Amino acid sequence: MRQGIAHIALLVRDYDEAIAFYVGILGFRLVEDSPRPEEDKRWVVVAPHGTHGSSLLLARATTPEQSRFIGNQAGGRVFLFLQTDDFWRDYNRFVASGVEFIRAPSEESYGTVAVFRDIYGNRWDLLQYNGTCGS
Repeated sequence: MRQGIAHIALLVRDYDEAIAFYVGILGFRLVEDSPRPEEDKRWVVVAPHGTHGSSLLLARATTPEQSRFIGNQAGGRVFLFLQTDDFWRDYNRFVASGVEFIRAPSEESYGTVAVFRDIYGNRWDLLQYNGTCGS
């Protein structure tokens, strides 16, 4: 049997603002942006280049309760892990684009990692595995 996670819903304030960050700053690709007028929503999917399968569904918060969780979907813990084949290329590009890193790069037993915040405050690991474990 083969299964996989297709999308992870990420609460956002505004579709275009989120697209500008994930596509414009992080360099993800815009997989789909389809209007859903009957629901006053859009189906917006972004994914890192080179991935097949998992992607982010940018879900605009539509209630006050949902809005309270924007930027804190994991209760302050690292929520998502962005794996790269060149840590320093992406780290330097992100820093130059104004991405806020809240934990400096470090060499761990599994590879190189640093923690950054997205536009809403969700914590992400940027990591490059060294081949001893991980992906």
